[in-house]
Amino acid sequence: MNTYRINRLQILPISIETAWDFFSNPLNLSAITPPWLNFRVTSSVAGRMYPGMIITYQLTPVAGFPVNWVSEITHVREPMFFVDEQRIGPYRFWHHQHVFTPIDVGVEMTDIVHYQLPLGPVGRVFHNALVRKKLEAIFDYRRKVLRQLFGKETAGK
Repeated sequence: MNTYRINRLQILPISIETAWDFFSNPLNLSAITPPWLNFRVTSSVAGRMYPGMIITYQLTPVAGFPVNWVSEITHVREPMFFVDEQRIGPYRFWHHQHVFTPIDVGVEMTDIVHYQLPLGPVGRVFHNALVRKKLEAIFDYRRKVLRQLFGKETAGK
């Protein structure tokens, strides 16, 4: 079983408090997700993020087939990091760390995603042919939108 990793870093010219307020609100995920995924939050999420919070989504990652996704926020240390883990969804395993580090020019935001695909060897073929590219495109889109929302970054991947 292969465990894959994506590691993305982006520096935003905002305070850590502004970053936390934006990224810890699950409803803002729709704004930074590519339109071609038809992503929407399907659960009611009111108030602050907390460990144990369950969030449900629906998205269309491939060929018009909708997928339901259930995440649990498993760790929160405001305003430094939080972790979401898939409980139900397209991956065999999904663990996404969101880390925020204050720096002189703003905040360094790091996404670290570990994931596994189902279906063994078939999953590996899909990873190489499709999944990795789609995940990279999602994070590339996110980088672009965050630049538009918060200003140009000062460092890259």
